[in-house]
Order: sequence, then C-alpha cells, then structure tokens
Amino acid sequence: MSREQERARKKLEQNPIVECNRIQQKYYPTLFSMFAKVKDPRNQSYIDYSVKTMLGTLYYKCIGGISSMQEMTRKFNEDKVVENLYSFLEDAKKEYLPHGVTVNEFLERMDPKELEEIQKDIAYSMIRRKTFNNARVMKKWQILIDGTELDEGYQKKNEYYMSRCYNRGKPNEFMKYHRSVLEAKLYLGNDLVCSIASESIQNSEEYINQSEEEVKQDCESKAFVRLAEKIKTRFPRLPIIITADGLYVCQKVIQTCIDYGWDYIIRYKEGSAPSIAKEYQALPEKEKIGSEIEYQNQIMFQKFDVNLINYTEKKLQANGEEKITEFAWITSIKITKNNARKIVQAGRNRWKIENQGFNRQKHWQGNIEHACSWNEQAQKNHYLMEQIADFMKQLYEYFYLKKNEITKLQKNISSELLASFGRQLTKPEDIKVKLHIANLN
Repeated sequence: MSREQERARKKLEQNPIVECNRIQQKYYPTLFSMFAKVKDPRNQSYIDYSVKTMLGTLYYKCIGGISSMQEMTRKFNEDKVVENLYSFLEDAKKEYLPHGVTVNEFLERMDPKELEEIQKDIAYSMIRRKTFNNARVMKKWQILIDGTELDEGYQKKNEYYMSRCYNRGKPNEFMKYHRSVLEAKLYLGNDLVCSIASESIQNSEEYINQSEEEVKQDCESKAFVRLAEKIKTRFPRLPIIITADGLYVCQKVIQTCIDYGWDYIIRYKEGSAPSIAKEYQALPEKEKIGSEIEYQNQIMFQKFDVNLINYTEKKLQANGEEKITEFAWITSIKITKNNARKIVQAGRNRWKIENQGFNRQKHWQGNIEHACSWNEQAQKNHYLMEQIADFMKQLYEYFYLKKNEITKLQKNISSELLASFGRQLTKPEDIKVKLHIANLN
C-alpha cells in the first residue's frame, strides 16, 4: 500500500460516526422519522424533549456501546456531543440531552410494540432489497432462533423475573433471579443478522397470580410458540426456514412450523430424541456423499416424518493434528445429493445468532446483560433498541469498514464511534468512500 493510500485510509477513520450515519441513511433512511411517529405516552403539558430526541439519545447510547444510563448521562453532557447528536437527529437543539432518569421514565410508559413495529419495518426493508437475496437458502429466508440470559442476580428486580434454586435441600440453599429472551434473527449473509422478532421468557400474569407451590415457569419452547405467532403475523407470506439448536427437537416446535407452512433445520443430538437415532441406526443402508455426509429421509419421530443428515467436519489444527467434529440435523426439507451441502451450510449458520448476535452484544459492542432499569417494560424497550442499533453497526462494519479495508478489533468499534460523537463534524461528501453490495463470501 502506497503512502497516499495509507493516508487516505487514516482520513476515513477520522469521523466514524459520520460514516455510520451515512450507512444508516443509505440502508434505512426512515429510522429517525419512525422514532418521531412513536406514540407519546406522556402528558403533553410536561414535555421538555420530543419523542425523537428521547429515542435518538437511547439509540446513540447503544451505538456507542454505553452500558448504563448513568454513564450515558455523563458521556452525553459535553457541549459538542449535545450539538452533534441534535444535528444527527435533525431536531430542535436544546442545552442538554435527556437525563438517563428521564429516558427511563419515558421507556417505562412506552409500549414496546412501538419499537417492535420499527424492528419489523427494518427487517421488511432488508428483505425487499435485492442486495441480500443471495443469503436465501433454496429461495427461502433463514430465521435463526435462540434464547439467552440477560441479567442474573440475588435481587428480584421485578415480578417477571424467573428464579433458579441452587443447592436445593441443602443448608446452603439459595435463590438467584434472572430474565431471558428468545430471539429470532434474519440471516442476510456475510455475517449480517437482523433482529426480526423478540419474545421475553418470563413469568407472565398467569404465573404471578399462582402460589409459590403452583408456579410453573416459562420456558423456551413455550416462548417459541408466541415468537412464531409474531413472525407469522408480521410476515404472513414470507418463505421461511427456521434454524435452531437441539433444544427445539420437540413436537410443539415441529407442529408450529408445519401449521405455518415453514421449513425447519434443527440441530440434532442423540440425547434429545433417542427414537430418531435408534431408527436411523437400524436402517441397513444410508445415502452418502463422500466421507463427509450421510443422510436418510422419512424417519419417524412421534407423529412426524423427519429427514436426518449427518456431517463430519475435518479440520487441520496448528499442531498438525486433524480435529474431527460430528454434526447432525433434522429437517423438513427432502434431502438429495444436490441440496445436502446447502442444508449442512444452513445448519451451520445457526452459530451466527450466538457469535454475530449475543456474543457481540454482551462482550464486544456493549453489554445487554446490564439491567438499565428495574421496570419490566423499560427493560424490553432497552433490549429492542439494542437490536436496532446493533444492526446499524453491523451494516457500518460490513459496508464501510470492510469495503475500505479498515481493520479494527470488535471491542474497539463502539468505543471509537463513541469517541467521535464530540469531534468537529467532517462533511461526508469531502471523503471518498467505497460502498458495496452484499455478495456472499
């Protein structure tokens, strides 16, 4: 790389937030206008900040990877930061941005369905773009499903928290409380995953009103039914392949997929449904593709016919030894020699929701495990905004950083965006950048 090229690259890094905003404007230009349309739950006589400013402040908190509301209040108290954020939002400038307490009080009253509508609209906008069509599997969109724990502690922050008993029946028995969420991500290729629906795994009213002895807590399979209903309602005609881990090898999940006309590819481990392995092993012959893939269609599982595919992955490690890993999936898709490798690759894509989804949001790009509020409704709104902001950062990373060969550690991306909030703005048209369409690697 020449000195001129190196200098040009350094120029590109001078104002990360300007470039992040440009990417957001290119791929989802209506974001801030959608914030402005959110139904305001406040008494109109006591309003200091518009809805757009309230949600915009929270959005930039997430873009900057700020964990707590207190930290947000401190970071957003600098004159230049205030000026720039109002400029980004194109809202009437005030002396201050909203205090963290003010934002939380607003989120406690705002219906999460308002942000869910934006979540849906972003996913719909990406589906309509031809940019991401190559990410489809056999002309269907992959939706990755997984649950994660967001907050755990010895205090029960609200009545919707679930409980977990440790050392039950022993003198040192104790309880810990946690909240969890079941997440659905639309896979768009190139490690891009967009939140398409979210469902809290929590103690609902029917559980709360029961006595301690009667309580039977919520779980991922129950939450899946509610999540699936959301997806079907929002995208009634979308051709879908549900991709999930071994926890979802159950009658309830498979029946839901059949009822909604969806295909599924679910990771299979022998312990989760022994009858499948027993019938598969009893078959005298299986279909094979080389030494890597083995499959068989129409294996009985309860009242369903499922298709099973096994894949053996061989990788040469740094020490020269070969590492062998076995994978298996059950699927509703009839397996053939022509589509077997596509099914395997689609099954392997499930890891994207953990690596490009939860891991980055917990460890690299912020901290979704931090409870920014004790209020259940506010917690839902915080989580939804994290999903919206994180997807915009993914677009920035792929369509700007990667295209311009700007290498950054994942843990530094949010902090460098945050640091640029208070810089003198550079007009984006003064910097020549490359934007590209998403072609699968």
